[in-house]
Amino acid sequence: MKIAALVSIYRKHAHAQHIVDRFLDGYGWNGAHHRPPVDVVSMYVDQVGDDDVSHERETRFPGLTLYPTIAESLTLGGSDLAVDGVLLIAEHGDYPANDKGQTLWPRYEFFKQMESVFRTCGRSVPVFNDKHLSWKWDWALEMYQSSRELDFPFMAGSSLPVTWRVPDVEMPRNAQIEEAMCVCGSWLDGGDFHAFETVQSMVERRHGGETGIKWVQAYRGDTFWKAHSEGLWSQRLFETCLSRSHSLTSARPGFNNVFPTIDEMKSLMKDPWAYVYEHNDGLRCSVIAGNGLVGDFNFAAHIAGEPKPLSTNIYLPMGTLANFFSPLSRHVEEMFVTGKATYPIERTLLTTGLTEAAVTSRHQDGARINTPHLRISYQPTAESTYWRT
Repeated sequence: MKIAALVSIYRKHAHAQHIVDRFLDGYGWNGAHHRPPVDVVSMYVDQVGDDDVSHERETRFPGLTLYPTIAESLTLGGSDLAVDGVLLIAEHGDYPANDKGQTLWPRYEFFKQMESVFRTCGRSVPVFNDKHLSWKWDWALEMYQSSRELDFPFMAGSSLPVTWRVPDVEMPRNAQIEEAMCVCGSWLDGGDFHAFETVQSMVERRHGGETGIKWVQAYRGDTFWKAHSEGLWSQRLFETCLSRSHSLTSARPGFNNVFPTIDEMKSLMKDPWAYVYEHNDGLRCSVIAGNGLVGDFNFAAHIAGEPKPLSTNIYLPMGTLANFFSPLSRHVEEMFVTGKATYPIERTLLTTGLTEAAVTSRHQDGARINTPHLRISYQPTAESTYWRT
């Protein structure tokens, strides 16, 4: 199979390098080095800097050609679609931000150029879009609708739903979830999306499946601490998430004396924020950016009838290999080979819209944002897609 890679930048440790290199060189999987049964034959790189490595890859892999346009990458310089799958990765590079603080990654622009080739050639192929679909809801919805109209397998999202969980836990199918939370180290928009994906990949398995989001509201600074003290979100879930963290900051000396007091948390968390949101079936969830206190992603949920919360750390071993990209690449590879998405694109559509609405609420000083456009219903896969140990 021939794969085209459409990327914003190709430098060391960019998402494109982590993902596309796995399709070029292979990656560790189940105790062996795995080489995908596909060939990356073309690449479009939007921004080429001094630290670019795409030209080295072109030299080292004789079957790979860099093209100056997206259309040529898809047609291999000809007039007809000549590849069997597309990697669309626009996550790093020098792009402007809007007044909300969102980086204007060109995923939609890349997608529309790709779509134009599909329409002109009368044929489409499976597509993977890294992270959320777009910073703009209308564009994200258009991308989703186009994939349905042209009938091609479409996957998107990040590594959070597919990486390891420590401990290795599964949300029971049809569970009655009463409340859910993620406490994490985060950043505006992109980190928020990771946190929403963390929660969504768990709660979508609840009784009835997903029903969509009714509203979302941001809390920041003093309003965050007021909401925390008034119990707007479960204190037990918050403490459970902290207890799952692999990066909980020690507030005072001592190996076994690290759980922080409220004053210690205030001294560590200089700019905390949270998003509280409600699903259409009444489930309420919270995402808490605890920068300075934790640096990883931790999930907890109250399940009806269970004495203790279900909880886990969404494990992202950073380092130079960033091995959490391996299960993501594995799922994309499976889609290319089978022609079927391994998890629903509706999850990413929902979390894309939720992220935009949450960032809007934060930008508007915590105004509640009603989200009738996020009435998105879907059913999860029979088994979760995370990387079992």
